[in-house]
Amino acid sequence: MNKTELKDFLDAKVLQYNHPKFIESDPIQIPHQFSKKEDIEISAFLTATIAWGNRKSIINNANRLMTLLDFAPHDFVLNHKDTDLDKLSGFVHRTFNANDLTYFIQSLKNIYTHHKGLEPIFKENSSVNTMQPAIAAFKKVFFEIPHPQRTTKHVSDPLKGSAAKRINMFLRWMVRDNSTGVDFGIWKSIDPSQLSCPLDVHSGNVARKLKLLTRKQNDAKALAELDSSLRKLDPIDPVKYDFALFGLGVFEKF
Repeated sequence: MNKTELKDFLDAKVLQYNHPKFIESDPIQIPHQFSKKEDIEISAFLTATIAWGNRKSIINNANRLMTLLDFAPHDFVLNHKDTDLDKLSGFVHRTFNANDLTYFIQSLKNIYTHHKGLEPIFKENSSVNTMQPAIAAFKKVFFEIPHPQRTTKHVSDPLKGSAAKRINMFLRWMVRDNSTGVDFGIWKSIDPSQLSCPLDVHSGNVARKLKLLTRKQNDAKALAELDSSLRKLDPIDPVKYDFALFGLGVFEKF
């Protein structure tokens, strides 16, 4: 395919998958249970944090997470007592355990109490056409209070070579417009043009087959290459193609 044919093909796939039906089998359904901005972003951040492995398991465990937070994540984060954290014991999703979750709740309280929430941290550290430095800066803020060393692995750092798939996915959820009812568009201070595609095994393999990506590893360098390719197709909203790449890989076994 030439560039025009490739863009037409991917644009059609975006229309196919950037649709409310997408929510039915995707972890993004968890924050769709909420209407308050802070509840949406906290539930989305926690869900994205455990979004690796089997999708059904991710959704089940994210729903369990919301139950543990009394389906009021913002209120729980701000107003929990130490004894409230006891009920988090026993939670586990792959290598993310109750100790990690407890720290995440404590760190989020620090962020909403002393940094005015998640959005300002990402906005203050964003660059014109990338959020990767902002993700690295966010990790520093997230772990600025005393923390278990093991928990640091659950927040990626692009400046250390990570593609930061889960945080890039979280940012897509928060920033892209909600005109199709899938993403939320509740963070108005960040532009969709700054976003990067959540790069995982599915989107990476499809991108290579379509010659959007040549690097074999799914790392920060691969993400930069994919960013460049997708911005040539749509500089205003490059990450809409996440739906096309992911859908082709997961649902069509492209």
